[in-house]
Formats: sequence, structure tokens, C-alpha cells
Amino acid sequence: MRLEVYGVRKRFQRADGRALDVLDGLQFTVEPHGFVCLVGPSGAGKSTILNLLAGVLTPDGGVIRVDGQPFDPARHRIGYVFQKPRLLNWRTVRQNVEFALQAAGVDRREREGQVRQVLGLVGLDQFADEYPLALSGGMQQRVAIARALAIEPELLLMDEPFSHLDELTARAQRRELLRFRDKIEASVVFVTHNALEAVYLGDRVCVLSARPSRIVAELPIEAPRTRGLDDPALLGLERDVLRALGVE
Repeated sequence: MRLEVYGVRKRFQRADGRALDVLDGLQFTVEPHGFVCLVGPSGAGKSTILNLLAGVLTPDGGVIRVDGQPFDPARHRIGYVFQKPRLLNWRTVRQNVEFALQAAGVDRREREGQVRQVLGLVGLDQFADEYPLALSGGMQQRVAIARALAIEPELLLMDEPFSHLDELTARAQRRELLRFRDKIEASVVFVTHNALEAVYLGDRVCVLSARPSRIVAELPIEAPRTRGLDDPALLGLERDVLRALGVE
């Protein structure tokens, strides 16, 4: 899908009745099969953007389009990976992934094959009958990613999925995501605080201002998908992102 976000505004009401403007004229595009990373300071509304794209919230202004048509979340398959795995600890890995397919109305006879396929994609096929609490944090997050991919999403939303992991595990998870990135058809919107993570994973990085947020810089990432974290070009792009954030 081609996702277009034009002039989107979002306002919340505080407990004291005052208005809190979170997004102000937000505008960006995700091309088909594109991977866009959103980077911004805390409180900039990054999770709010994902919730708008998931249909959990509605914008107070502006428009969101898919393939030139008004965006209707109910008409599209949307996968969501949260900051923490949010797995059902009383269900096995297989059952956690199957749960997403059940919710999507996939026939029982088809579910087994789809679960097997997606667990193989994320390298967890040998752990299908384990329970989440028996797995490491990184493996639990891979289950969460498998659950989101099981429905074969057109749009995959990822909200800082590696931020709660230690850095060694997070690096391994980023490499894994790049490994199977070309095997999925989804367009991806990935939220992060980490400038290096953004330029490593994305094919474009959008930098958000402080609240009320808008895009203050867009950086295309032209490195090959087999890129390494020590690529000098990525380090230069990381500095560009940090400069746009006003922290360098």
C-alpha cells in the first residue's frame, strides 16, 4: 500500500479541561513496501501517530489516504508490534500466533500452515510449543513480531519494539528484522528514539519536532539492505538526524 498523511492534527483534553495539541500539520508518505522510521523527542506524539494509523484514534484535522483513497482501517490488514511483547503467558508460542489469525477470522485449516510459516520466518519454529516465560526477552519480541506478521499485514506498525531490550539483544533483533524484511509485503512505520537504529533499519527517516509535532527533516537512506552498523555512511546520517533533533 501507499500511505499518505497530509496536514494531520490531533488534540487531547487535559484533566483540567485545557487543550493539549500533540500533532500540528503532520505530513509524510510511505511508499509501497517502504520502511519509514519516525524519530522524535519524548512526548512528540510518535505513539499517537501509530494509533491514528491503527484506527484507534481519529485525526482532528487533515487526511490520511491509502492508494489515493480515504483511509479506512477496517478495510486493511494492519499489524501492530508494541514496545513490550504483550503475549498471553498461558498460551504457547504457537497458540499466541494463532490467536491473531483467529481474531482475523482465518479458517482453522489454514491457520496451522500460516503459523508454521511465520515462526520459521522469525527463526522460532523449534520453540512453537514453549510458553513465553520460558523464552528470553528477545525471543518473546520475535513471537510478537510473528503474531503481527501472521495476518499478512498490508501495513506494519512498530512502536519502539527493541527499546526494552539490552543493547546486545537489540542489535541482534535489528539484524533479524533486516534479514526477513524483503520476505514480507507490508509497508512499515517504525517509531524509535534511537537515531542510529532509524538509519540502520529504514529506507527513509522522518524527524519530528517537539510537541505540537510536525516533520522538520526527511532523510532518504540509500544504503543496501545488507548494511552494517559500522557503515560510515550510516554514521554520517545518524549525525544528520541528531542535528535535526537539535542534540548535536
